[in-house]
Amino acid sequence: MIKKNHKYIFVVGGVMSGVGKGIATSSIAKILQTKGFSVNPIKIDPYLNVDAGTMNPTEHGEVFVLKSGLETDQDMGNYERFLNIDLRDDDYMTGGLVYKSVIDRERALGYRGKCVETVPHITDEVIHRIKKSAEHNGSEITVIEIGGTVGEYQNILFIEAARMLKLKNPDDVVFVLVSYVPVPSKIGEMKTKPTQYAVRTLNSYGVQPDIIIARSEHPLDKKRKEKIALSCSIPIEQVISAPDIESIYDVPLNFEKDRIGEIILQELKIKAKKPKGDLGDWKRFVAKGKSARTPVHIAIVGKYFATGDYVLSDSYISVIEAVKYSSYWQKRKPVITWLDSEEFEKATGASARLQALKKYDGIIVPGGFGTRGIEGKLKVIQYAREHHIPYLGLCYGMQLLVIEYARNVLKLRNATTAEIDSDAPVKVVDIMPEQKKNLELGNYGASMRLGSYLAVLKKGTIAHRAYKKELIEERHRHRFEINPEYTEKLRDSGLVFSGTSPNGELMEIAELPSEKHPFFVGTQFHPEFHARPLSPHPLFTAFLKAAIKKSGK
Repeated sequence: MIKKNHKYIFVVGGVMSGVGKGIATSSIAKILQTKGFSVNPIKIDPYLNVDAGTMNPTEHGEVFVLKSGLETDQDMGNYERFLNIDLRDDDYMTGGLVYKSVIDRERALGYRGKCVETVPHITDEVIHRIKKSAEHNGSEITVIEIGGTVGEYQNILFIEAARMLKLKNPDDVVFVLVSYVPVPSKIGEMKTKPTQYAVRTLNSYGVQPDIIIARSEHPLDKKRKEKIALSCSIPIEQVISAPDIESIYDVPLNFEKDRIGEIILQELKIKAKKPKGDLGDWKRFVAKGKSARTPVHIAIVGKYFATGDYVLSDSYISVIEAVKYSSYWQKRKPVITWLDSEEFEKATGASARLQALKKYDGIIVPGGFGTRGIEGKLKVIQYAREHHIPYLGLCYGMQLLVIEYARNVLKLRNATTAEIDSDAPVKVVDIMPEQKKNLELGNYGASMRLGSYLAVLKKGTIAHRAYKKELIEERHRHRFEINPEYTEKLRDSGLVFSGTSPNGELMEIAELPSEKHPFFVGTQFHPEFHARPLSPHPLFTAFLKAAIKKSGK
């Protein structure tokens, strides 16, 4: 049962998308956590997709998989990383999921013949899901990020649900508006009018923000704070300056400079449980990142480049952050270069493009789907293997490692994956039998091997030395597996399957022995989903150590 006087903080965005609501939500939750409260974050995506599984990474960013297997928005990854917790299915909802639940209930006569309407039935479902999340988590404070921007049609109903919750519990609900304050280059002055209009729009919904986080290129001066406070009817101290900074991990520290934690607790009429609660461990982590000077050069070879590097960063955000954590804890500054796999498609072994890979200390091929850029990735993997460049393949990156090895070591020239050619004669990677029916029926959403699975590690391997234990649990997101018909041939030729499912049928980790290669490892799972700032992932750390050793040479 939900605790009496449970507290809710709603975070909404103003002026434009991508303003930083997810990091603001993560930072607020982190600050409250350090003050002694149990906090659970919730992400509301207004999209009519039931989950994030079918969304294109170049448009929406990375699909983050929860322990349960639910495919969610990338902000859920930020929440887990900042709070160092595993989130539940209840902590994520989409417009599609909410509507589907209401429609399913109506079809089952759950409303006893009443006319089902957007208000109150959709809004009631939103409130029900928020309260259920708080109850299942046993938390004291729930921080809810409402996706989209104030003024959009898509998120009005979610803001209306938040308004209704505030109406019934005025002392238990706080609204935070994260708004953009531009500095037009030709004018050279910070302009607050867009934020004023965002607040007016929010007011038209019956909602008044209690706190405004003003995102801008530069810190807000006193004059701008006064102007926003006066025009938006909030105390000046409740206008929080959020300038552009080098690292997202500085955000909680910057927020606390403006005492946002104390202000929120004051608005919620509660006191900190830890009067001296601070961000000590967090500060030490941030300091490690800032003090790292010696570079380690990592290439990430991907294909999600359709709209530039910015989207690429979002597409592979968990991988990028995992590299950062392990690098910082090794006192190194990661220098990441994005390489488009399609640019290697026509490269030959002696080409300048492939030869240029020598300058990198390590290479990562992350997960993905489809056929585009695959031959280019295979050439990069072959080059990394033959020239002893530390290599880490994730999901598809492991499958391609096996294909490359089968082609060039086993001499199975036609070796491929059923994902590329379902009729190929040599499929060293094939679809799982239980998935074939899903594809035949056109069921693509939530139909893969998703979520956490156990794996057993082989002693004496790179993987076992990295994890320092024999049984691990990691998150998956894929349909295809290493074909068991070829595993013995691959083993006999020198490839080691250092991690398998407990029954030994599924190959979870492939590697070359350390005497043959400094680090040539692929995982069928996504270790990046478990990497956290204060506890970097052991496999990424082992990869970075090998890369650092190469950089020293």
